[in-house]
Amino acid sequence: MDASKRIEHEIGGLKNDALRFGLQGVKSDIVGSHPLESAFQSAIVREEDMKRKMLANTYGSAFPLKQEFDRKILSRFQRPPGLIPSSMLGLESITGTLEDFGVEDYLQGVHDTETMRVPDMHHGMEVRVGISKGPVHPSFM
Repeated sequence: MDASKRIEHEIGGLKNDALRFGLQGVKSDIVGSHPLESAFQSAIVREEDMKRKMLANTYGSAFPLKQEFDRKILSRFQRPPGLIPSSMLGLESITGTLEDFGVEDYLQGVHDTETMRVPDMHHGMEVRVGISKGPVHPSFM
């Protein structure tokens, strides 16, 4: 494609296409998350760090490294873009979140709605590889 006919969607590193990426809010860029949410996230990180240290003291320093490698491998495993979302079952079983019952488990997911457009698998793979920009698929009609 000729470079003069190509329209850039990112100007100065910012995503300026409001129809593809949504409206940009200045407040969300300046103000962080809620203090309780940040405290909860830091508690989770602290708990994982303590668990990692305990495993290193009990089983040796190689065991937490092996678990981290397994976590990284399983977090990269995904289905191609399409109607069936990736469940990340292996990652959930390793991290222990398989037993957690969240809001997304009992409320209707986005992929189950009747107004959902069928995603284009080719465009989704182009976005994942970096050839095309934008969301993987348009969500609603």
